[in-house]
Amino acid sequence: MSYYVGIDLHSDNSYIGVIDKKASRIFGKKLPNDLEVILKTLEPFQKKIQGIVVESTYNWYWLVDGLQEAKYKVHLANPAEMQQYSGMKYTDDTWDSYWLAHLLRLGILPEGYIYPKEIRPIRDLLRKRTMLVRHRTAHILSLQNMVNRNTGRKVNVNDAKRLSEEKISEQLTDEHHKMAVQSDKAVIDFFHEQIDRIEKAVLKEVKLRYPYEELLTVPGIGKILGITIMLETGD
Repeated sequence: MSYYVGIDLHSDNSYIGVIDKKASRIFGKKLPNDLEVILKTLEPFQKKIQGIVVESTYNWYWLVDGLQEAKYKVHLANPAEMQQYSGMKYTDDTWDSYWLAHLLRLGILPEGYIYPKEIRPIRDLLRKRTMLVRHRTAHILSLQNMVNRNTGRKVNVNDAKRLSEEKISEQLTDEHHKMAVQSDKAVIDFFHEQIDRIEKAVLKEVKLRYPYEELLTVPGIGKILGITIMLETGD
């Protein structure tokens, strides 16, 4: 007898649903998000389990990694593509676990890519860099707008990054405006330091592979952006 497992993963608990090849419900239980507890619960069914489905939520890493290390065949469900099958849910179902297991049993589960555990931290670090770049840009724009609004002078991006205390005092007379620009500049400097730190760490560990080296021929794409594209592609 073959079993199919769906795990409805939430922030602090999971609901495990087990069905057989005839779609009969064999087991269901709400558990804490504790890998040891989940593995112990699945152990009696392990030899018959054909696959386990976990939805691609924000917190799937620990569960998928743990299940794979325990030699289970894990499928990462793509939630964006599963809505087409939402009509197959039972209306009284509180949990999605049995629905996930049904999709796997029928061979129609839309799957996402399980990114290799070994390289995932570097990809996530580059995502952090992207977030920091966005925040830095917001403060650069804030600084530019403050100066332009109060002086009529345009400050380009490079000048905003290099703006000194002396220049701030020269361009702005109001102490409150000065403080606002000084705050932006301090935050810009901090983000720049963290971004630079991340880039150096990534470049020590990752090199562009063929054919991604060709990205460097595109204007505006340097090594860091090229590596980011390569890792996000997941090839």
